[in-house]
Amino acid sequence: MRQWSKRTFLKYAAASAAAVPFYSTLAASETDKIPPSRGTTAEGKSVQYLFVQSAHSISTRGDKLTLHGVNPSTLFFSDRPERITGHGATEEWVKTWSEGDDSFAANPPNATLSILGGDDIEDVVVVLRDPQLTGSRLTYTVKVLDGKLPASGGASSLFIDVIGRPLTPRSVAGVSRRVSRRTTRRVLRRNGF
Repeated sequence: MRQWSKRTFLKYAAASAAAVPFYSTLAASETDKIPPSRGTTAEGKSVQYLFVQSAHSISTRGDKLTLHGVNPSTLFFSDRPERITGHGATEEWVKTWSEGDDSFAANPPNATLSILGGDDIEDVVVVLRDPQLTGSRLTYTVKVLDGKLPASGGASSLFIDVIGRPLTPRSVAGVSRRVSRRTTRRVLRRNGF
């Protein structure tokens, strides 16, 4: 069985998400309720959710990231062992942003923005804050952790990683930063710096 790196997985997932029609015809009764980032199963087991939002295009201005033509459904899933999946209204995602003691407003999540451009996929890791939904335009205030936000881009997927929040030990963004720092240190040592 082929082993994929997290980066390769994210690239294929972004390409797949971009291929899905952006405006579904799902009735509100067919969507799931957006869960809190951390929860428990019916059996009382702890579970953490990750979320995915897709858009036709993006634009940035200062510390604002805008997803244009954002999918009206936000996908969510949990990792092993529970493997829970679903989707809920993006409007509900925005409304529940500040609910609960450990809300995203109180403890902002990391996210990887994968931007498709021809044959290339550009990844930028950010911290998300203050979502504002206006029609099919979703705007976040962001802080860039890794990479560089372009002024604009094509079809994009935003992978929201609750595991990168300060109360949890590991995340895609954290692993990416550690690998980058370690690689830089190795290269500098190798070259006598």
